[in-house]
Amino acid sequence: MNVKPDFSKGKNLAETAPAFLSIWEMESYYGESYIVQNISFNVHEGEILALLGRNGAGKTSTLRSIARMDSPQVTHGEIWLDHQPLHTMVSHQASSLGIALVPEDRCIIPGLTVEENLQLAQIAPPIGWSIERLYELFPRLGERRKQEGVTLSGGEQQMLAIARALARDIKVLLLDEPYEGLAPVIVDEIEKTLRIIKEQGITTVIVEQNAVRALELADRAVILDTGGIVFDGSAAEVLGNEELRAEYLAI
Repeated sequence: MNVKPDFSKGKNLAETAPAFLSIWEMESYYGESYIVQNISFNVHEGEILALLGRNGAGKTSTLRSIARMDSPQVTHGEIWLDHQPLHTMVSHQASSLGIALVPEDRCIIPGLTVEENLQLAQIAPPIGWSIERLYELFPRLGERRKQEGVTLSGGEQQMLAIARALARDIKVLLLDEPYEGLAPVIVDEIEKTLRIIKEQGITTVIVEQNAVRALELADRAVILDTGGIVFDGSAAEVLGNEELRAEYLAI
């Protein structure tokens, strides 16, 4: 089901957006390829939303569109964050407003230590969690603060990528495949951290092929199929619906 935000005709969308983060009739393209097709959904403040679907469904494109990355190109629709029009912004403006994308490849900067990666994130305001507070959240990073970031294990690099996002004053954390290639014990650590982040009031949207783990963590789920929304509801409903999971998630 595709639930369109109830924007009242004739009113300012910034005043009538029904949720903290609202995506309304968004369409995105890579060149001539139509990737995201007229999708609408809401994310409420402080919740964790699992954005799921098979490979090629448009999940990463949706995250990149929300973060206002140059590619894909959003050609139609609107994106609102806390009554501010993200769809009129470029990526650095969206970042300043509180959007943080942790991409699948983590993008740890070569040649910089763990601490230097975190310091670089705080060069310009708005500054978020202090570096010492981040080391309390991720003790492994504190132990390796002088180690070059790209030499960390996969799990430690994922921790660094999330910590770097929190080094900014963020409202929405967008996570693209945070569990990929990680051992279950490391996934447990990442999930524990995401629950702590939720307690701090930060909204999270997670794209993850390990759908069961993502659903067990999330409050709600949106399922994409070939660029469109086929489900928008509670995560528990997806976990309890074997037919839905088999058809759209292959689980």
